[in-house]
Amino acid sequence: MDHVLNIADSSIFTPYVYPASWSEEGALRQIVSLWLVTNLGAVLLFLGCGALNFYYVFDHKLMMHPLFLKNQVKQEIELSIISIFWMSFPTVAIFFWEVQGNSKLFDNISESSLGWPGVFLSIAGFLFFTDMCIYWIHRFLHHKSTYKAVYLSLFVFVNIWTISIHDGDYRIPGPLICLINGAAHHVDHHLFFNYNYGQYFTLWDRIGGSYRNPSALMGKGPQDHIAHTQ
Repeated sequence: MDHVLNIADSSIFTPYVYPASWSEEGALRQIVSLWLVTNLGAVLLFLGCGALNFYYVFDHKLMMHPLFLKNQVKQEIELSIISIFWMSFPTVAIFFWEVQGNSKLFDNISESSLGWPGVFLSIAGFLFFTDMCIYWIHRFLHHKSTYKAVYLSLFVFVNIWTISIHDGDYRIPGPLICLINGAAHHVDHHLFFNYNYGQYFTLWDRIGGSYRNPSALMGKGPQDHIAHTQ
């Protein structure tokens, strides 16, 4: 993130936004800049990928389902953008910590003690760790002790994968259906509430006893309901 901040400073913030008295190295300026960059980037990512997905991948037949609200698309866009604002605060804290030099990120593979194998291990570890965290956070937010106190509509994890598992496109290579938490799995999370909390994989749902075989892949999904009522 330090490279992104440097580019933003040199091309926009320093010449056009901040007064000359506000140093690029100042903590407050860095935090404000990171917050602006993070929110702008997240909104553009959400609107850009979301629009492409909605017009070219999303199954528009789902909008004919009786549970699909008239203003649902507009409402989801608004709530997602609001959620970006709130979730940016912990994200900016991590970015600021990294910009201050408190990380083990490196610019060249030669700087890694394990070389390329270390890079692939890091990627696998990242996916495993975040998948675990999101599973338990998601499950906690659905617990009866917290559900009424927390407005769940605000907890939308805005990234490309999250957009893709809400599009009604259930295509996953056959051998990977039992491993990948795709749109079909996530449909059952919305239909039956206490199942398929995972983000990328089905591992933690299987460990936590919350895995449910996708009804959409058994001819019992929303599209099937629509087809039977027409």
